[in-house]
Amino acid sequence: MTTRRRAALVTATAALLSAALAVPAVAAPRPGTGHDATRRALHATVADGVPGVTATARDAHGTWSATAGVGDLSTGRPRSADDHYRVGSIAKTFVATVVLQLEAEGRLSLDDTVDRWLPGLVRGNGHDGTRITLRQLLNHTSGIANYTADEEFGRRYFTADGFFAHRFDTMPPRQAVAIALRHRPDFAPGTSWNYSNTNYVLAGLVIEKATGRPYGEEVRRRVVQPLGLGSTSVPGTRADLPRPSSRAYSKLAETTSGPTYDVTRINPSIAYAAGEMISGSDDLTRFYTALLRGRLLPPRQLAEMTTTVPMDDRTEYGLGLMKTRLSCGVTVWGHGGGIHGSTSEAVTTRDGRHALAFNFNGDWSGDVEAVVEAEFCRE
Repeated sequence: MTTRRRAALVTATAALLSAALAVPAVAAPRPGTGHDATRRALHATVADGVPGVTATARDAHGTWSATAGVGDLSTGRPRSADDHYRVGSIAKTFVATVVLQLEAEGRLSLDDTVDRWLPGLVRGNGHDGTRITLRQLLNHTSGIANYTADEEFGRRYFTADGFFAHRFDTMPPRQAVAIALRHRPDFAPGTSWNYSNTNYVLAGLVIEKATGRPYGEEVRRRVVQPLGLGSTSVPGTRADLPRPSSRAYSKLAETTSGPTYDVTRINPSIAYAAGEMISGSDDLTRFYTALLRGRLLPPRQLAEMTTTVPMDDRTEYGLGLMKTRLSCGVTVWGHGGGIHGSTSEAVTTRDGRHALAFNFNGDWSGDVEAVVEAEFCRE
């Protein structure tokens, strides 16, 4: 991905973990108007090296979907507007929503410490769960080290040799926390900001402790089923994607050159609540629209979610939700994410009237910000 800190963040999230195309094919667009700039941006991502892209937008004119490039490099099969794909850290918004629902029900408080729910788990090497709140987990101000930035983790899951040896391993969430605790904290709790997937692994464990049920079951019961999100799932250890879907590709290296590997099948437990979920572009636009319109959270909790801390000069982070000011002055809310072979973005305006979600089935190139700018700054 390109474009300064915003892209760097999404790339890091995509590294949930990290690190000759066919002629582009375009799906017949669904009803909608005014998306020519977005269509050009989709084609530009393919020209930049992404195998294929699928996108859906919702606005006052209805729903519009388009694709470019291919979903399978070996056959040339085009991408589908109905593709399922791994959404990576977009899952964080779903998880934060569940935590905030539990707060609204009086079952926990954002001011609770991590140690209140997970006694003794976050302790050692400078970490202290008695000084970290649930709010600090959700807005990445906890200072807890990011387990996916661990060098050994990177070698195991983001190099070709390591990936193909370990792609089907199951990683329990407490193991991910233990990896993070090998490192010193990034900063004292509440004194700065740094993106850490460990925060949301812990948030998933808190949901399970507070409810007595797997966090994925709570996501399904509280968000997926009420909104009728038929393409959205929490796969656990399931390695395959539901159909329809495209293949997912990675270089499994820090460079954009070299071999391209098919990394579609993977046990996503290495991401757990930080990014294991699967969804589709239509579902994601409906989710973020419903969320920002207040269908999932009471006003107080939505206000908490949209209370932000600065990331850079254009982007702020709330509770599982990013706020980004575009070059044309429009502000969008949402999240980006990625995992092996998959880079995704989903955003909407604060009133929920204009939403966009899209996915690249490659993780080494493509300009996410350019697609978002094309859609929301088109007038």
